[in-house]
Amino acid sequence: MSRVRVQNFSISLDGFGTGEGQSRDAHFGHAGDRLHEWMFATRSWDQGGSSGVDDLFVQQFESGIGAEIMGAGKFGHPGWHEDPDWKGAWGPNPPFHTPVFVLTHHTRPSIEMEGGTTFHFLDASPAEALKTAREAAGDRDIRLGGGATMIREFVVAGLVDHMHVVVVPILLGRGVRLWDGLEGIEKDYRVEATSSSSGVTHVTFTRNGA
Repeated sequence: MSRVRVQNFSISLDGFGTGEGQSRDAHFGHAGDRLHEWMFATRSWDQGGSSGVDDLFVQQFESGIGAEIMGAGKFGHPGWHEDPDWKGAWGPNPPFHTPVFVLTHHTRPSIEMEGGTTFHFLDASPAEALKTAREAAGDRDIRLGGGATMIREFVVAGLVDHMHVVVVPILLGRGVRLWDGLEGIEKDYRVEATSSSSGVTHVTFTRNGA
């Protein structure tokens, strides 16, 4: 069976996966781009970038992925559902290139984008959303794109097989935290950490027995 993966999810030292004050022009709130600068500096993102361990992890973003599930807060700023023209923050050719299932209480017709991405909008539980995504992905893996609240819900439901979290050496102080309510998660996963010269630490969680 296909695996459920979290790939390249960045958090601050104090555990925040996004900052406070998300808006149309500030997708990650007051965090800005600081959680993702490590990624932008890689060769996979920029031809003149680094080819080290960060780049190796970035390369795994699309590998074996057949569909993505993301939360409403990743798809757009608070209130995006009131804008019928909102198609996400990634322009006409989003970086997913698969079916993407957006979990939201405000469903709307699917949106087909360039490059193979089609956004579908579901009001569903984690288990229900995963069943739908698996039907679309076939034998390929399902990526959980975030945000932090949605990832927590899938972890609590016991649905995450592999999780790659990037700890970025900044303090945000406020926003949406990843780890709240996940005490003892290490009992269910093999945990490995890899430090990078960029200053970030890649922490991987692989479900025991997976």
